[in-house]
Amino acid sequence: MRTTALVAAAGLGLRLGAGRPKAMVTIQGVPLLRHSLTRLMASQVVDDIVVLAPPDALPAFTDIVADPTVTVIAGGDLRDDSIRIGVRSLSPEVTHVLVHDAARAFTPPGVFQRVHEALAKGAAAVTPVIPVTDTVAQVASGVDREGRGTVTHSLVRSRLRAVQTPQGFTRVALLRAHEAPADPDITDDAVRAMRCGYPVITVRGDERAAKITNPPDLLLAEHWADE
Repeated sequence: MRTTALVAAAGLGLRLGAGRPKAMVTIQGVPLLRHSLTRLMASQVVDDIVVLAPPDALPAFTDIVADPTVTVIAGGDLRDDSIRIGVRSLSPEVTHVLVHDAARAFTPPGVFQRVHEALAKGAAAVTPVIPVTDTVAQVASGVDREGRGTVTHSLVRSRLRAVQTPQGFTRVALLRAHEAPADPDITDDAVRAMRCGYPVITVRGDERAAKITNPPDLLLAEHWADE
């Protein structure tokens, strides 16, 4: 079993409002990408790491990585594009792939280990999840900018889970998932794999694997960095 991690880090982070790629935003003086790689490496479950970086910032990202064992390559305009580029770049010797978002920079090593363990037991697609604590309602299309719309029904919260990364796949499953036609309703790689007929196995995630997206998330990140 040879496992490579693809780390999606090409996002511009416009909602974060930092004026630079999100992976370059610093927490306690350390870029989010570096925080993410530190925890990934500490898990000791991958043989190789490939970082998908903004095409116009490859030298800066190479400096952040500062590790000759980590490969930095140009990602795409969209996250899907980056992962497609990454999985197509892998050698045939790679049997399994972990797909991780650099913006989930404080994901504990144990989450990587649980995903990898499920792959080792034969799963083709794995995702970490945590329970959903809010009531989730489905609304009719046409919600305006003020949030006004009509609730059509609520979902059963006990059966809902929030999906995180790293998500794990056999290389074949991930390749096949990204050969499928684009679909705007597909929001992550596990859904892509599921649409291709692969069962997606869940493992326990962690609150610290939350995605840093908006400015208030930086306050949580500061807290997690202190742990």
